[in-house]
Amino acid sequence: AAVGGLQPLVEIINRADPTTEKAILEGLEARDHALAEEVRSRMFVFSDITLLEDRAIQLVLRGVEMSSLAVALKGAVEEAKEKILSNLSERARENLVEEMDLLGPVRLSMVEDARSAVVQVIRKLEESGQIVIRREGEDEYVA
Repeated sequence: AAVGGLQPLVEIINRADPTTEKAILEGLEARDHALAEEVRSRMFVFSDITLLEDRAIQLVLRGVEMSSLAVALKGAVEEAKEKILSNLSERARENLVEEMDLLGPVRLSMVEDARSAVVQVIRKLEESGQIVIRREGEDEYVA
């Protein structure tokens, strides 16, 4: 059986430590910008937001407009919605739920664009060292 392709590469990079991950992506970027972007887009998807710690979610929420977040949450898995809503103040949570209800049906392309914007905020926060993305299967932290 043939082995290779984009998904195995993404899985390997996801399991690498942040320094190795950055080196691989920078090397890939130098050789093939489009491929590097495709790998990045597959590395952390919107539904992975459930893997973030509450403090990280709160930092992400500061960098995302509520109107964009309302669109991003349309059709999202319940676990992702709950993770975000539980990290908002009661008033902000009520406003976000109301805005989502008022939106009605939304084009999938708009939802994907909004989710991509949220993921970009997450990536920037990770690159700057403000948050750590915990990948599935990684060791937990001990306080």
